[in-house]
Amino acid sequence: MLAGLYPLMTQGGIRKDIDRPPWKRGEPLSHLREPSRRTSIHFRGACQRTPTDPSLALEPGTPCAGLRLPDLRTSMILRTTVTVALWVAVPGAAGGQAPAQAPPPPPPPTETTAPDIPGVVAAGTKVQLIAKELRGTEGPIALPDGSLIFTEQGASVITKIDAGDSRTTYLENTGGANGLTFDPKNRLIATQPDKAAIATLSPTYAVLASAYEGKPFLRPNDVIADKKGGVYFTDPGANLPPGQTLPGKPSVYYIRPNGSVALVSDSITRPNGIILSPDEGVLYVANTLGESVVAFDVQPDGSVRGRRDFARLQGVTKTDTGVRSGADGLAVDSAGRLYVATQVGVQVFSAQGAHLGTIPIGVQNGPQNLAFAGPDRKTLYVVGRNAAWKIAMLSQGLKDRAK
Repeated sequence: MLAGLYPLMTQGGIRKDIDRPPWKRGEPLSHLREPSRRTSIHFRGACQRTPTDPSLALEPGTPCAGLRLPDLRTSMILRTTVTVALWVAVPGAAGGQAPAQAPPPPPPPTETTAPDIPGVVAAGTKVQLIAKELRGTEGPIALPDGSLIFTEQGASVITKIDAGDSRTTYLENTGGANGLTFDPKNRLIATQPDKAAIATLSPTYAVLASAYEGKPFLRPNDVIADKKGGVYFTDPGANLPPGQTLPGKPSVYYIRPNGSVALVSDSITRPNGIILSPDEGVLYVANTLGESVVAFDVQPDGSVRGRRDFARLQGVTKTDTGVRSGADGLAVDSAGRLYVATQVGVQVFSAQGAHLGTIPIGVQNGPQNLAFAGPDRKTLYVVGRNAAWKIAMLSQGLKDRAK
């Protein structure tokens, strides 16, 4: 009987430890069995795929974090300087302690109804669930015909949803694209977090920027192009365990029309969503680990000044290290109102920063991004946690740009 769990630590192979089976240095993991709960594996190193295991579709050098023991089988060999921390159920463990139980899965996404927000949405309007079980949902923007496209980062595809809610693949092999925007040349531009780059995906692939002053970006997230041909984007870095630090500061950057990169700000705790006001005179940045959306006044050359806390977010929670609003994607309507995807739903603010109301979204931890689309730009699409919703609005998005 599997009586307990033991931690194994290895450096360059499996290390034999007291009261453990005689595993040897460099031995395959094929004989390890997964306990009844989901196994957590954290690797610092690279995965090796053998010809006998094509199901392990990993590129050379891909981190192994998140793989489960059944996925590894005999194809996973611990290589040089690989460190593994495993909890493995073994027979005869002392104490007879039962295996720890994994947390229950999150509840499935649901439909909700909107409150009355004058000029924005009518009371009782359905927040209609139109897709679920997607593979990551981010970067929604509108196409000229009113269709919506968004990224499924886990599948490296861009998905299109038309007015009838039909889904098709718009673009494949996106390199894990996250945020999307179109520039004045009609180039589709994306952030590629795993490649730490900003790139055009169509009509041809080309990296626009991957470093600032010789230092690679951390993990670019969201992006918006301006009418001058420049591109603003956020670079918050990865989520790290407590006690670990990023190799650089979370920042906001601007790629000038000539291709050079300028720093916009490195004083936002975790910059996330980014959007321009309808007249492009104000740049808004969501701070996931802050109480407010930050605003900057945009100058004619694309630089900014006048940093200020623009909109105070509702439902902010305190954490061990500060506060969390969950503020993520942003959108604006034709009247200059600001829409923020947060952990409590879609928060709506006036052009002056006053909170007008919150539209609840039926998903744990809140939505991740949003955009106006539809032929008349009066449908607000909301995505997040592998699902998508749409809301019939009184307000209207911008017809002359994708977001």
